[in-house]
Order: sequence, then structure tokens, then C-alpha cells
Amino acid sequence: MRGSQSDEISQVRDYWDDRPCNIRHSDLPMGTREYFDEVEERKYFVEPHIPAFAEFEKWEGKRVLEIGCGIGTDAINFSRAGADYVGVELSPESLKLAMARFKVFGLQGQLFEADAESLSESEIPDGPYDLVYSFGVLHHTPNTARAIQQLSTFMGQKSVLKIMMYARNSWKSMLIEEGLDQPEAQDNCPIARTYTPSQISELLEEGGFSIEEIWQDHVFPYQIREYVNSRYELEPWFAAMPPNVWHAMNRHLGWHMLITARLR
Repeated sequence: MRGSQSDEISQVRDYWDDRPCNIRHSDLPMGTREYFDEVEERKYFVEPHIPAFAEFEKWEGKRVLEIGCGIGTDAINFSRAGADYVGVELSPESLKLAMARFKVFGLQGQLFEADAESLSESEIPDGPYDLVYSFGVLHHTPNTARAIQQLSTFMGQKSVLKIMMYARNSWKSMLIEEGLDQPEAQDNCPIARTYTPSQISELLEEGGFSIEEIWQDHVFPYQIREYVNSRYELEPWFAAMPPNVWHAMNRHLGWHMLITARLR
């Protein structure tokens, strides 16, 4: 790996080590069962599309590889549902919490520290996996195309790829461009790319994939000052929206682009 790219990966690792994703979803003692339960409850309350996209129960008895498991919220739900779970995480601090989470709940899973661009050089068990899953991760790595090519080496013709990437044509992207928002909760994320559907299609086709489904979701509707204190007050313009308009807005302007694909 070229030095500059290695430096970029180190910057991404340091960024998520400093504040693992969703770590502040609870003020309870970190690492306790109660802490992890509250983190999960809050995450899926704000992002209810995740369980529907991941389809945890569908993977009972199946091999699942997650790239970028973070502190393990989706990970333990795959394991709870009976999947043979393997997780990969770049951030050692995030990985420590994910490992602690599996132990607290008495769940089975194999967790490894590795970056998405060098999976074939890591110690993770060989494929094929029935599901390769990555939610909100691949847009943070320096060479997303290389990471996607790496995923294909752990898949077979019957394997399913499910990934979430940030959407360029979205409400949040518009706010970011106007200086009214930022990609992550903490400042100065070193890499956070956005994509159009056509760009995603091209990226996956180059990696040897064919898209089965692609859609958008997740317009964040809450007042930030209230949200950081665990109060869910809608912004007035979202509160005034009829349900059908709110649904359409999420489908067309959601920050999360949800993609299901298979090898060609």
C-alpha cells in the first residue's frame, strides 16, 4: 500500500478511535448490559430502516461477514438471530466495545481488526459467506473501489451483498454543501464521500457486482439541541409534513443509500 493511502487509513482509524460511532447514545456506565441496550434502542429508534434492510432473522444458520462492525449493534443482532457471524473493524477502540458486548450478552461471534482495503491479507476466515454486510463504512475508506473488490473475494454466486453508502442527492448533503451540517456527529471527518445511484452502479459493476435493489432512507428530523439530551422534538417543518410527503422525502432525499447486490 502506498504511503499516502496508509496515512489516510491511519487518520480514519484515529478519528473513529477518538469517538466510536454511537458511543454517546447512552449516559449509563459504558460496557454494561444496560448501556448496550440503550445504545441499541436509540439507534434503531432514529434509524428504523436498519433492521428491515439487514433482515437479521433471514440469516439464521448462515455465514455473515460484516465490514465495519463499530461497537457491535448490528453484529449482536445477527448473532442473536442465529447467524455464524464474523465482524471486521478498523478502530481498535470500537472493536474493544464490540467484543465486550458479545461477552456481556453471551453471544458467539468472531471479531477481527482489519481495514476494508486489505481483507484478503487479514486473518478472517475464508468465504464464501452467505451475506457480506457493511452499513455506512465504505464511503470512509481512501480507496472505496479497492474495498469493494476485496468484498468479492469472500463471496460466491449465491452470496448477497448489502451495503449503505451516503447519498449525494439528499437533504443532508444539501445542508452540508451550504455549511449547515456535517457528515458525522463529531467534527472533521477525514473522508466521507457521497454518491449518486449511477456512481454506485458504476463502482459496483467495476467490482464485479450486479445491483438488485437500490433505495434511499433517513432524513434526520429532530432538533439537535433536544436530541443530544435524548429528547426527540421534530423540527417544525418536518412536524408539519403529512405522512405521505414525509415518506416520499425519505425515499428520494434520504442520507442513506441502501444497496443489495450479487456477483455477476
